[in-house]
Amino acid sequence: MQLQFVGCGDAFGSGGRFNTCFHVTGERTNFLIDCGASSLIAMKKLGIGRNDIQAIFVTHFHADHFGGLPFFILDAQFFSKRTEPLLIAGPPGLPDWFVRVMETGFPGSAKTKQRFDLQLRELEAGMQADFGNVKVTPFLVRHGQPEGSFFALRLELGKRIVTYTGDTEWTDTLVAAAKGADLLIAEAYFRRKPVPLHLDLATLENHLPAICAKRVILTHMSEDMLAERPTVNFETAEDGLIVQI
Repeated sequence: MQLQFVGCGDAFGSGGRFNTCFHVTGERTNFLIDCGASSLIAMKKLGIGRNDIQAIFVTHFHADHFGGLPFFILDAQFFSKRTEPLLIAGPPGLPDWFVRVMETGFPGSAKTKQRFDLQLRELEAGMQADFGNVKVTPFLVRHGQPEGSFFALRLELGKRIVTYTGDTEWTDTLVAAAKGADLLIAEAYFRRKPVPLHLDLATLENHLPAICAKRVILTHMSEDMLAERPTVNFETAEDGLIVQI
């Protein structure tokens, strides 16, 4: 099983990186974690078969994590000619936010019936949801308003566990979300400067002994954090990077 960083950038394209989108594939598994505004471009650049993607798991509704859905859906409808079902799962309010993002991007598109079965499923914090070979447990994190619509995701893929912090300032729910994970993908917006609603590396480092993740890769880095990479003793994400899980 492998994970490819389709995009690992922040909202502002720091370092010329695409918005957040991770592609996980295995023998019977094929899904995205988040689908930021530039994700379709990045997927086409990497040659990813969009019709093979079974599900998209969303951490929150900010455009750099959710804004790529109109492009993905309309590409599926009119160009890649998708016929297989697609599941989108995310925080409470997903159906309303889906209409918003579609209508903002392409007015009238939310009323268009897809040629494929599209299922929208709201996740409940702390409750594991089964999606075939993937078990997803969302944990509430802190990244703004409305509260309750920002998740870290713990994904169980057979015997493997992948956790993604999403965007958040430090909260103790991250310990439960990432405990013993085979791979923890963690936001590191700054190295030492704590700011509201985002995670800095120094704070993360202080809590890693309690998390005991086997592997940590940093993502969603600002220009300041990207400049610090040569002196950081952690793996850092790159657009297109493939890691084995």
